[in-house]
Amino acid sequence: MMRAAVLTGPGALRIAEVPRPEPGPGQVRLRLEGCGVCASNLTPWAGPDWMRFPTAPGDLGHEAWGVVDAPGEGVIDLPPGTRVAALTYRGYAEYDLAEAAAVVPLPAALEGLPFPGEPLGCAMNIFRRCDIAAGQTVAILGIGFLGAILTRLATEAGARVIAISRRPFSLDLARAMGAAETIPMEDHHGIVARVKDLTGGAFCERVIEAVGKPWPLDLAAELCRERGRLIVAGYHQDGPRQVNMWLWNWRGLDVINAHERDPAVYLRGMREAVAAVAAGRIDLGRLVTHRFPLERLGAALDATRDRPDGFLKAVVVP
Repeated sequence: MMRAAVLTGPGALRIAEVPRPEPGPGQVRLRLEGCGVCASNLTPWAGPDWMRFPTAPGDLGHEAWGVVDAPGEGVIDLPPGTRVAALTYRGYAEYDLAEAAAVVPLPAALEGLPFPGEPLGCAMNIFRRCDIAAGQTVAILGIGFLGAILTRLATEAGARVIAISRRPFSLDLARAMGAAETIPMEDHHGIVARVKDLTGGAFCERVIEAVGKPWPLDLAAELCRERGRLIVAGYHQDGPRQVNMWLWNWRGLDVINAHERDPAVYLRGMREAVAAVAAGRIDLGRLVTHRFPLERLGAALDATRDRPDGFLKAVVVP
């Protein structure tokens, strides 16, 4: 048996004792060390009309890492004890299953570190889609877990980063990650005027929207220069959006939806993230700020929603 979280209604869950899953051919069972909490969990947690309760045990958790506990038939290159990050989908539990082709081994250099591989891989994939080069000015709206990583990667690539975010904590973190300029996300017209001044009236070659709300998306377009690239990295799944197509058209913007859907691309990003963290390019110690036991998953979800001071990323551990 194992413990797993079951969402029982809006804002409510229980920890259930359920049978431990058995790996099928080509699968591995993981004894989980932890699972990151994703902002995409917040809409189901709020209980919209389309949500069905109770959920399957461990459901919604998709940022898991752990140790191979039992390889399934035909799996010979992932012996028990191999530490991995994985694409799994019921990670709010003590154990989960993954396809053997959907795990990424973690090197000894990462021993003991929390490693939510899926969002780290997303950050690497989004950065690739940005096509950032040395000498460019890049505005990043929203300095959470994703925005902080993108700030670091863009700075490392030689770009000048203007970080725009709501919380003083986030702006301090952006500066630590290499941002050349920081602007509080308060006044729309004031932000546009400040970026215009910082860029000599030209605005930015690249603008990354990493908030997932309508206003920052609208603001991001106004910060793009003519023939610039607007990268939509925010999670816009709470309803439709209206955009200023007149502005997008007039400035000739390239608009990139940076969300991937191909598992092979997810895994490519995860492997790149493993290499980046192992090489010291990304400091997980500054990015994973809160840990909760599985029994307090509800508190972890609430903190991800409310974002108290000092919060960036939560993980839950069995």
